[in-house]
Amino acid sequence: MNSEAWLNKVNWSADGLVPAIAQDASSGDILMVAWMNREALKRTVELSEAVYWSRSRKKLWHKGEESGHTQKVKEIRLDCDEDVVLLKIEQTGGIACHTGRRSCFFQCLENGEWKAVDPVLKDPHEIYRK
Repeated sequence: MNSEAWLNKVNWSADGLVPAIAQDASSGDILMVAWMNREALKRTVELSEAVYWSRSRKKLWHKGEESGHTQKVKEIRLDCDEDVVLLKIEQTGGIACHTGRRSCFFQCLENGEWKAVDPVLKDPHEIYRK
């Protein structure tokens, strides 16, 4: 297999992206979902740390570049349709979400309303000092 063949196997969307799920390798908890382009996935493999494509900033985003909360990649999987990437990761600092929570999935639907059910572990203003 040539060096690019594994990238060609991914079923990229029309805009050249694929959803990437970050899953805690130990607990199995889903921590976040982001997007990757070819370069992000390639860099993730090279660094063994998660690199995503920021759709809002239109640039590569090395997870933790500002916060220090990097994601060490233990395993990368591709789903059966080859259009979703799963990263089994070790989350540095235990915080994956920009809100200062362990997971981006901290809201639970209760009686027709979304309720924040997981605590803020660190104030985002302390994490993102600019």
